[in-house]
Amino acid sequence: MSATRVLVVADEPQIHGFLKPALTAGGYQVQIAKTGRGALKLIATTPFNIVFLDLDLSNMDGAKVLRKIRTYSKIPIIVLSARTQEAEKVQALDAGADDYLEKPCGIDELMARLRVALRHTAHERRDPAQISSGGLRVNFAKRSVTKNGVAVKLTPKEYDFLVMLARHAGRPLTHRQILTAVKGPDHRDNTQYLRVFIGQLRAKIEEDSSTPRLILTEHGVGYRFADLDP
Repeated sequence: MSATRVLVVADEPQIHGFLKPALTAGGYQVQIAKTGRGALKLIATTPFNIVFLDLDLSNMDGAKVLRKIRTYSKIPIIVLSARTQEAEKVQALDAGADDYLEKPCGIDELMARLRVALRHTAHERRDPAQISSGGLRVNFAKRSVTKNGVAVKLTPKEYDFLVMLARHAGRPLTHRQILTAVKGPDHRDNTQYLRVFIGQLRAKIEEDSSTPRLILTEHGVGYRFADLDP
């Protein structure tokens, strides 16, 4: 089997020196693009499996690069940035980023996010009939949910919210993404409505809803369904 091909889009030598050796040691085939335009050309012509994209590019804003990539490719993109404002995280995720890591980040966390993004892409291609995480099993064909083998009774809307999260396990979803998918664009800013349903879901599927392990809060951004199973 050929090695997973990773494109790193960054113009900082420190990032090259950090990422390339770590990814190569992990068995990945790594290529560097130092400009946004160069990255766009490479992605259009080379079959990469995943992209790490630094938002802080000198010649073209990384957010613009992200939007352009999404006009012709669904390749997984993990954004790297020193920008810590929640609004910029939301904008990147709404624009199509699969995940967001703040610089500096540890190599263990980066590699874990990489594996999750690749696993999520594989799940999308297979369109699995069910997803399991931490003892919770969601069977899409039967519209059933079990926790440690015991049936969990959800309302139709609770089930819809859970499916939206579970189908994107490991990936942060913004409030708008979740609400638009489940309730429609007219309700995309009704975050209080979403909090109510998330609270109801946690009460039914978490071992302890006060310290959730399955539905995690991305503060100021949205929620992430934990990908606990390998």
